[in-house]
Amino acid sequence: MKTLSIVIPVYNGANSIERLVRELAALNEVGWELILVNDCSPDDSWAIIERLAKEAPMPIIAVDLARNFGEHNAVMAGYAVSSGNHVINIDDDFQNPPSEVIKLLKFAQDNPQFDVIYTKYKRKQHNFLRNLGSRFNDRVATFLLDKPRGLYLSSFRCVNRFLCDGILEYGGPYPYIDGIILERTQRIGTLLVVHAPRVEGRSSYSFRKLVRLWLFMFVNFSVMPLRISSIMGFAISGAGFLLALVVVFESLVHGTPQGWPSIAAGILVFAGIQLVMLGLIGEYLGRLYLMQKGKPQFVVRTKVIGV
Repeated sequence: MKTLSIVIPVYNGANSIERLVRELAALNEVGWELILVNDCSPDDSWAIIERLAKEAPMPIIAVDLARNFGEHNAVMAGYAVSSGNHVINIDDDFQNPPSEVIKLLKFAQDNPQFDVIYTKYKRKQHNFLRNLGSRFNDRVATFLLDKPRGLYLSSFRCVNRFLCDGILEYGGPYPYIDGIILERTQRIGTLLVVHAPRVEGRSSYSFRKLVRLWLFMFVNFSVMPLRISSIMGFAISGAGFLLALVVVFESLVHGTPQGWPSIAAGILVFAGIQLVMLGLIGEYLGRLYLMQKGKPQFVVRTKVIGV
């Protein structure tokens, strides 16, 4: 078994991945392996990855996915072929300097009581939209997933073999790795690391992808939305009952009320809320259907092993 597996999901990384591999190879210690997962990148990433695997500046496993599945699915594909006692995943944009890998590994080895080590930053160098999305994601995760307050769910993390194998037991098509981790362990450590400005390109997380990732967490790993819907339903039913009493009282005392605007507004509001709740239930049922019919978590087209 290897000492460390480094998993790197690659998307539009043609301008950065070779430099990252070379720098990690310069740090390479005995027992390390590098796992590069090409998430069907539209640029020349796979050609570069395939060449690097054949040149083998360090032990490399190159995985080419058949279509774009998303970052968390790509990381799951990397975990599936990893063999290290510890597994670190790092992005290909150099916002986490490669030298921090050694720092993170040493901290994990010195603190075996932790199943996962999350990194945190004094200052994040993301753009405004990404920082806003991260803060929103943090609040929702704290509420829905019982995330410890103050814990930042960084993608630059280290998991031990026990937790990595547990994560791989999740077979659904919509993995949210942090949600799986929080379901499986409370032995969580944190480490302060450097967060640098992006060297190449821009973040692949558009607003649409951030919303999609949030929905994975919101629907796949908690039934709290359904409970909130039930509470809202009871509250609105109570309000509707009180409103009905007011209408009956007005009718008996003052005659038939002329409040068609308020009635129309009430119908629209209640109908809208009903549609939202039905849509939420439909989302759960739809994902359950996709899981039951066997929608794949990832599909590997090619795997190249460079030793």
